[in-house]
Amino acid sequence: MDLREAIKDKKRIVVKIGSSSLTHPETGGLDYNKMEVLVRELVNIRNSGKEVVLVTSGAISVGKKAVHIKDANESIAIKQACAAIGQARLMMVYQKIFAEYNQVCAQVLMTKDTVNQMPNRENAHNTFSQLLELGVIPVVNENDTISTFEIKFGDNDTLSAIVASLIEADLLILLSDIDGLFTDNPRKNPDAKLIEVVENIDENIINMGKAETGSSVGTGGMHTKINAAMIATKSGADMIIANSSDIHILHRIMDGRNFGTLFVANKDENFRLADFLGDLNEAYNGSK
Repeated sequence: MDLREAIKDKKRIVVKIGSSSLTHPETGGLDYNKMEVLVRELVNIRNSGKEVVLVTSGAISVGKKAVHIKDANESIAIKQACAAIGQARLMMVYQKIFAEYNQVCAQVLMTKDTVNQMPNRENAHNTFSQLLELGVIPVVNENDTISTFEIKFGDNDTLSAIVASLIEADLLILLSDIDGLFTDNPRKNPDAKLIEVVENIDENIINMGKAETGSSVGTGGMHTKINAAMIATKSGADMIIANSSDIHILHRIMDGRNFGTLFVANKDENFRLADFLGDLNEAYNGSK
């Protein structure tokens, strides 16, 4: 079967959307039109008989907007405070829109310790499993008020892959501000070509991922998305990076149409998520 055609048969889907995709670039305020379309698309996927999890960024930017902070170089402590303010506001908006489509959603806040410790990992897996069995759409975010892992590591790209691995999803869709993985940074090189399918994440692909997306709102560049792809594919899930400029791209992807970059699942029975995250943490601390 064609790789894109096979997307139609995916049953458990994680969708991640970044801060820059949820806010107006001019003001930092929430883009309610995009959020409404996002929720409608997710509910429609759920109504087709599939299980859906949303991993959302946006709490910090919503909190900054609420208390009128515009400095892009604020401290981690300020970001954590803004997350505490913004998470409640962001979830309130999601709940209102989901309710319009008669869909129950649930808030799940996670840290990397959720997967580093076996009891936490089992508890989280059981919670997600029960929510999905009940027909609920979990809305997941990093618990930025007590953890700085995703603040440092990239706009929930890593977290969404962790969730996909944890719940044994078969598809992860990263909605971002770029069409997918390119041979070079398309904002700097007009000759850069979109790579439609990646069947193996080798050193060449990893090096391509070092070009940043260029968003001033989110923290995740292409490098974090390659890390997410390694987690997802080694855990047995396909992953797609696609442009969120038109959220309707979700149903087009689920229809098997050719959008974004598809990273093909390549399950590795020896893959240990906690070890991979430990290596990421060491690499980050070593680069500071």
